[in-house]
Amino acid sequence: MLQHAGKSWPHGPRQLVRSLAWLRLCAIAGQSLTIAFVTWVLDLPIPVGSLCAGIAMLAVFSVLAFWRLRQRTRIAAWEPVAHIAVDTLVLGYLLYLTGGASNPFISLLVMPITLAATALPLRSVSIVAVLSVGTYFFLMHHSQALPQVSGEGASGLFNLHLTGMAISFAITAGMLGFFIARLARALRAQQAEAEHERERALRDQGILAIATQAASTAHELNTPLSTMRTLLGELARESAQQETLAADVELLISQADRCRDILRQLVKVGSNQLSGVAERLSVARLFDSTRDSFALLRPEVEVEFRLDPDLAQRSIEVVPALQHALVNLLNNAADASRACGNTRVELVVGRDRESLAIDVRDHGKGMREADLSSAGMRFQTTKQHGLGLGLALANATADRYGGSLVAYPATGGGTRLRLLLPLKTLDNFTHES
Repeated sequence: MLQHAGKSWPHGPRQLVRSLAWLRLCAIAGQSLTIAFVTWVLDLPIPVGSLCAGIAMLAVFSVLAFWRLRQRTRIAAWEPVAHIAVDTLVLGYLLYLTGGASNPFISLLVMPITLAATALPLRSVSIVAVLSVGTYFFLMHHSQALPQVSGEGASGLFNLHLTGMAISFAITAGMLGFFIARLARALRAQQAEAEHERERALRDQGILAIATQAASTAHELNTPLSTMRTLLGELARESAQQETLAADVELLISQADRCRDILRQLVKVGSNQLSGVAERLSVARLFDSTRDSFALLRPEVEVEFRLDPDLAQRSIEVVPALQHALVNLLNNAADASRACGNTRVELVVGRDRESLAIDVRDHGKGMREADLSSAGMRFQTTKQHGLGLGLALANATADRYGGSLVAYPATGGGTRLRLLLPLKTLDNFTHES
């Protein structure tokens, strides 16, 4: 039953109180069986009534402890100490009636100190240690002696004592091993989480530096671009009579306008990212907009788009970075496909349990196993002229939504990147600065 103590043990008073509650039930069962064995099998004249009264008190307290765990109010730091104190005093009372310090189960007084040390501050551990040690010293001088086993001499009594010590040792070793193993597992999990947060912080710092530089660059490019746009307008009026030149100038004007729109969108994305502004869109509108943006960026690439009709009209909260992440993934897929002489990429939107599943598949040569395992975690690229930002930015966006980005080898060649975004977060996105 110890496994019901909770996966989050030993973090905090509530988890320790829960562990103590389940251990208390085990103690009640073990003490009851011990009394029955000593009374009926060994036929020792022990004070059964007084012992059962002590166990009954522990059972009543156990019911109160489980009732307390059902309450939503916060468990104070002193409550686990109070629970341990009750367990220690009841155990001391039972030991007092059964030989005191000579009882082989006296070593169980160490367990409250061990449990307290795994989850409580030093002051609380000191209180528990003083109580346990004080109980031990009291039992050294005050207790009711155990009667001898009928028909057994000193040798039989000593063997019985050794048996009790062996059982006590097994209980102590098992409990110590169990709880220390749980503590070590929790510490390893904390270390892994801390390492993940450190990597995430480093990556976010890099992204922030890139965003700052991009905003600065957009501001600096706006002036020469405006100058070029003005000159192109004048050139268009002067070349109106020359059809070939006029067509070329119109193309240049459209490209300049496109650059201007990109710069404005870049500034808008930066400001929205800082303020955490999210726009509510339908899933169909988000991906139609993504497909249109990508078509302007890469008109030579064919996109096979499939959307689950059950998700098309679902309304979600979208930050600008999400669409940019999707365009980045499509652009990476297009580069991979074109490197193998193919112009097709696939964008499939569906549902994976409680998450929105976005699959981007290329028809390239595929990623190496090492690249698959680390996709999106670092600023790196396998392309000759790549910057290594696409996957990192997409992964950062996934983290922001509490989702994940995973790479798989695609059937028939190529790579499939799956972006999973929890629908619960998409329905009600809250910006975290």
